[in-house]
Amino acid sequence: MASLPQTARSERTREALRRAAMVRFLAQGVEDTSAEQIAADAGVSLRTFYRHFNSKHDLLFADYDAGLQWFRHALADRPAGEPIVESVLVAVFAFPYDAEAVTQIANMRANELDPGRIVRHMREVQADFAHAIRDHLARRSGDPEGEALEITVTARCVAAAVFAGMEVWMHREERSLDDLAVTCRTALTWIDRGLPIH
Repeated sequence: MASLPQTARSERTREALRRAAMVRFLAQGVEDTSAEQIAADAGVSLRTFYRHFNSKHDLLFADYDAGLQWFRHALADRPAGEPIVESVLVAVFAFPYDAEAVTQIANMRANELDPGRIVRHMREVQADFAHAIRDHLARRSGDPEGEALEITVTARCVAAAVFAGMEVWMHREERSLDDLAVTCRTALTWIDRGLPIH
């Protein structure tokens, strides 16, 4: 197990690589950016780059991967009696990233990557979101292991609604974060009120 200083240093390195990649990707495109350039911009060796990411394309998902920590923190900051749908919606949009850059990176993912790769990664991230929601619900309910069926079902349904909203949003010609917020809120409202199609 890594010590706390190593873990903090590793997180700082990953964040530096993520930021360097986003600047390069936005300036010159994914295909014209090399792992060497990203590593140099982040002030690390190429070997260090590959210790953290398998390829430059993995950095197109780094906002989601890093996002789980801020998502967990944002959920933890929500009031205990607040409905879970509202807590999740507020937490999802508490992300600490530049809104325009997030939209541009989403467009790059859609244009640069194989759809199957995007779907596989999004399913992994959705599962991680569901775990974060389950952990939050478990703490609120006093069931620290989150073993109750209703906790697991609720967490997975809420996460699925958020990611269904993201998927629909990704397929649109025009994408804005305001539109994403409306789409996710609509999907979560359907879960909260009951499914729109029976």
